[in-house]
Amino acid sequence: MSIIHELTKKTALPPMFPCRQHFSRDRLEISDIPSHLKTRLDQEKFRSRLRPGMSIAVTAGSRGISNLPLILRTLVDYLAAMGAKPFIVPAMGSHGGATAAGQLEMLEALGITEETMGCPLRSSMAVKQIGRTKEGHDVFIDEIAAGADGIIAVNRIKPHTAYAGPYGSGIMKMLTIGLGKQAGAESCHAWGFEVLSRLVPAYGQVILDHAPVLFAVGIIENPYDETCRLVPLLNEEIAGQEPLLQEEARRQMPRIYIEQADVLIVDSMGKNYSGFGMDPNITGRAGSGFPMPGLNPQRLGVLDLTAVSHGNGEGVGMADFITRRLFNKLDLEKVYANCVTALSFAGGRIPIIAENDQDLIRLAVQSCVGIDRRQPRIIRISNTLHLEHICVSAALAAEAGQHPKIDIEGEAQPWSFDRQGNLTDLCRA
Repeated sequence: MSIIHELTKKTALPPMFPCRQHFSRDRLEISDIPSHLKTRLDQEKFRSRLRPGMSIAVTAGSRGISNLPLILRTLVDYLAAMGAKPFIVPAMGSHGGATAAGQLEMLEALGITEETMGCPLRSSMAVKQIGRTKEGHDVFIDEIAAGADGIIAVNRIKPHTAYAGPYGSGIMKMLTIGLGKQAGAESCHAWGFEVLSRLVPAYGQVILDHAPVLFAVGIIENPYDETCRLVPLLNEEIAGQEPLLQEEARRQMPRIYIEQADVLIVDSMGKNYSGFGMDPNITGRAGSGFPMPGLNPQRLGVLDLTAVSHGNGEGVGMADFITRRLFNKLDLEKVYANCVTALSFAGGRIPIIAENDQDLIRLAVQSCVGIDRRQPRIIRISNTLHLEHICVSAALAAEAGQHPKIDIEGEAQPWSFDRQGNLTDLCRA
């Protein structure tokens, strides 16, 4: 038995109530996405930017964006029907271990391959300096994309996980840090998160002015991780329209309606949920040190890392405790590549490691200070992206039951562990 097990074995865990949170569900049906996007692209202002035979680089990032393969394939098919020659370039900064092969591997895990896209995938970490900002910062983009006749950026628009500003995770960031590859991301991050909200649009504007960016496709998702809107924007519309779309995206974000908890247990973290593994807008913990609007529990424990993260557990340092199986899945070279590029190292620190789920949850409760350990306030979630279904301890049941957007869906259930001390059930996503 581990020392953590011996020290915490007498800590009782309260039963948990399954709850359902209700969010707005405006969405596009999956079957309607191709016609919806094609109709918007078929406007003269977009068609006029295309001509037969032109090579067009379409960006694909590392995020688990809902319906991304379908959106990209629809765009590729539309461009091909217009006589263009589209191809896809990974646009994910230093992700994938900052290697061309690693970035293709990440796209494959998301279902983006030459077979599914019907066009070539061209991956390289080589970059071209495209210009300089007014403050003298060098701006880089993917060399292959820079050599194309046109570039179309595709990305989900939502608030950033480490800083606040009108341009979060969206088109400008895709151009600046995603398409900038490791060199571009490092150049932008070199000045720290304190000024990143200003540098992202500054770098992005240089790319819009000097690279062959034709237009972009912004994706807005609803709180259920479903495609809500697809918004094509001309090069000259991006800077002005993205802040408005980000505010729309902010209103669409899910959240945990309960405002305070002693312990938050997250079943899994991963790059497909957030660039930081766990969205600080939900947990309240950001490696940049900036205050975030999320829960910010006294203790945060994480049980697992998604397979599609390929070992990149950047953001793990925001947890207080992780399991041994999560630790064993970490590829520290990939984690450190992100940390060094971003010059932000808190997310790469290793928390205390528990041998199993039971030891972790007990330790999280026992280590809290100033709480009623007989009635700890615990919330369990599947991940920070899917928050419709959560579990709360008895101490939070009354608050949950009184909230107009939370339903308690059944009787309290005890924690169920197998012989290895791991949970036998998953929190519903």
